[in-house]
Amino acid sequence: MPKKKQAPPPKTIRIRKNDTVKVIAGKDKGKTGRVLEVNRSNGRLLVEGVNLIKRHTKPNPSKQIKGGIAEREASIHVSNVMILTSGGIATRIGVRVEGTGSNAVRTRVARKTGETLDKKS
Repeated sequence: MPKKKQAPPPKTIRIRKNDTVKVIAGKDKGKTGRVLEVNRSNGRLLVEGVNLIKRHTKPNPSKQIKGGIAEREASIHVSNVMILTSGGIATRIGVRVEGTGSNAVRTRVARKTGETLDKKS
């Protein structure tokens, strides 16, 4: 059986953990959720409440696992989501460089509104 050909992962993933994203393609189109995990090697994200699948699990008393059908999130490709601004607008992500030389700071900005997406800590 021939191997399934996969598309190469995107060069850069500007979406980070805990970002709020909106699904723009697929069966969950229109849903929003928080990013739980980013897999940069495969170009996939785990988004809370999106792409739910059912897993049949055997009971395992030693690990306190109750058997049955469990529902959990499956990964979704990064091209199928867009980041949301604080106003709830789906946008692409740009990068603004502030400063020069060794003290240059890269910040993510929304392409539509120009709003800074990085939280100041």
